[in-house]
Amino acid sequence: MFRAWHRGTKETDLMIGHFVARHIASFTEAELDDLEGVLELLDVDLAEWLTGRSPIPASVRSPMLDRMADECSRPGAGVPEGARRA
Repeated sequence: MFRAWHRGTKETDLMIGHFVARHIASFTEAELDDLEGVLELLDVDLAEWLTGRSPIPASVRSPMLDRMADECSRPGAGVPEGARRA
């Protein structure tokens, strides 16, 4: 969980940290392993892929990264629930 919130850039801290906080309790062992692989990727690349600015390359694509990208590319991703505008 620490690595999800302490990435290196605030943007990826928020996107990945909130995603992991919302879903970690339901992750299987295989999903946790997949998450570890995602956390090894560079922040600059993750930010591009998770926001949909660039496609995820086949060489790093995984179910977890696809799931993260789907959720993180939505408006308001990474913004705490209480801070979102109605």
